[in-house]
Amino acid sequence: MTNKEIVIKAMKAFFVDRDIHAIERYWHESYVQHNPSMINGHQGLKDILQHIEPGFKWVPGIFIESNDIVLAHSQVHGWGPVPLIVVDIFRFENGKISEHWDVVQEEVPAIKTASGNPMTSFNLINSANEK
Repeated sequence: MTNKEIVIKAMKAFFVDRDIHAIERYWHESYVQHNPSMINGHQGLKDILQHIEPGFKWVPGIFIESNDIVLAHSQVHGWGPVPLIVVDIFRFENGKISEHWDVVQEEVPAIKTASGNPMTSFNLINSANEK
């Protein structure tokens, strides 16, 4: 399994299925977290899992893998009052996620962007991948 495939499985198991055992399967025991509101290690992930609301939705989009780094561009609903666009950066060690950074911004509807383009094209990408 590639690191990209591991990230997709890990994120689905954690955020969609809310599987607490996914933490041990996919995240390194010495996991380093760079999000300023989270602590390092498995406990930080367990803390997040407890606060995910029932209406939470993770919409995966673009994934890029280069050596031991995977970038994931996704949309998140239910983490705040408006949908968020998130870029997660994962570093791998021994087949597990060992480090994480993220960049988060509120989604702006396409009709309100200067270009008129949406911040994501996930529906187009996911449709193309299904063909």
